[in-house]
Amino acid sequence: MIPPLPRLSDYDISPHNGFLPAEIPLDVLPDAYYQPWETIVRNFQSLILSKRLRRIVDALPVLSTDLLLTEAEWRRAYSILGFIAHAYVWGGDRPVDIVPPSISIPFLSTCQHLELPSVATYAGVCLWNWRPMFTEEPVDTLDNLSTLLTFTGSLDESWFYLISVAIEARAGPIIPMMIDAIGAARRNDSNTVTHCLRSFAERLDELGGLLERMYESCDPHVFYHRIRPFLAGSKNMVEAGLPNGVIFDDGTGNQPYVQFSGGSNAQSSIIQFFDIVLGVEHRPTGAKRTDGSDSEGSMPAPSHNFILEMRKYMPGPHKRFLEHVESVSNIREYVVANRSNRALVTAFDACLAMLRTFRDKHIQMVSRYIIIKSRESRSHSRSLSPKQASTQRVNIANTLQRGDSKRLRGTGGTALIPFLKQARDETGEPAIDAWARRLLNNGPAGFFDGVARLGKMSEHTDGEVEIVGLAGTWSVDDSEGGICHW
Repeated sequence: MIPPLPRLSDYDISPHNGFLPAEIPLDVLPDAYYQPWETIVRNFQSLILSKRLRRIVDALPVLSTDLLLTEAEWRRAYSILGFIAHAYVWGGDRPVDIVPPSISIPFLSTCQHLELPSVATYAGVCLWNWRPMFTEEPVDTLDNLSTLLTFTGSLDESWFYLISVAIEARAGPIIPMMIDAIGAARRNDSNTVTHCLRSFAERLDELGGLLERMYESCDPHVFYHRIRPFLAGSKNMVEAGLPNGVIFDDGTGNQPYVQFSGGSNAQSSIIQFFDIVLGVEHRPTGAKRTDGSDSEGSMPAPSHNFILEMRKYMPGPHKRFLEHVESVSNIREYVVANRSNRALVTAFDACLAMLRTFRDKHIQMVSRYIIIKSRESRSHSRSLSPKQASTQRVNIANTLQRGDSKRLRGTGGTALIPFLKQARDETGEPAIDAWARRLLNNGPAGFFDGVARLGKMSEHTDGEVEIVGLAGTWSVDDSEGGICHW
């Protein structure tokens, strides 16, 4: 029996805003009972700057979540408590590995309700952390968006989150459109499928333009040294001072250490939705495609990889929606079966090309905001003379060209460039047309002046990168990987 198509309302998905909430997120919890939390986030940057945050949090009463009545209130509480927990761990001279009961108990309760791990996820810092400046204007434009919570109070941090919010909002209408395309494929309505794919490709191009606006108002130095450390999770943080992870003290004395990846764009459900409807397979980082063919039918999902792991960091309804879409996705199979329809094949391959281009732009961004900054940090920490520093900058560019980037991590815990390159390259694999398949599976082209271009990079190096953050200095080894993560 053919499974039914998913209804967006069953999974808390808006036909207009997509995975963003249909209603504007709360900027304050309405019940005065929660005023102690709101007071902290209202003075958040000052408390972090003065190093008073931990003392204030330690003196907080343990508040019950029983007075959270709506989903919007639960989300606001989760975001607040996630920000406070991360600031408590990372906001001092040294990190601490025990979050006190005043935060842990209500935070664990909100995590359980929203089906999220006890960490500040992409949902908490992006999906539920925005407001329109003017309610009568659309929310899919950066010109009308503002953040509710930040660690630093900087324009750079707000802009970093809002780029993702704008992408989510602009991508929202793609979801019902591609569900309609799946239904049209079932009815053998090639005209509708072609029209949907063309619209999808055009919207993907718009999303790439939004992503590139990151450079306008988010300075790489501010991001790397001031924002990124606060987003760090508790996984693979031995050198950072958290060898076992973090304990969320619930007052019982029995809570174990937990280790979770920090917030990452890999936790965005919309990007995984794109992959699913286009039949893009993502294998564990480093794994090769084994079928050796053109893969005429659907590609089996891998048993484990980082992208699937990131679904554990999505709100429960969104994760289940992706699973439902996987069970009904048929677009690639339909295009393969109708490959004589040139308009249909071209529209499908155009979607893959636009999605691959989007990922190329993200790799370029990671090189500028993380890879280059890490090399600069390493050289500066050695107190080089001006002449030596100039030589070092040349060496950095040469190192990047050689591809010495495997050791770098994103906030989600992935080895950055190998993971991102493989995800990008896998995007072209489902192409139908032979010429498009050759074009999309061609590797990119290299680094120039430290900025990523379309190019191949070696992934086999033994370099070690020294990271300097608010919690001190540590080295990054070669254990895991991710987008915008430690």
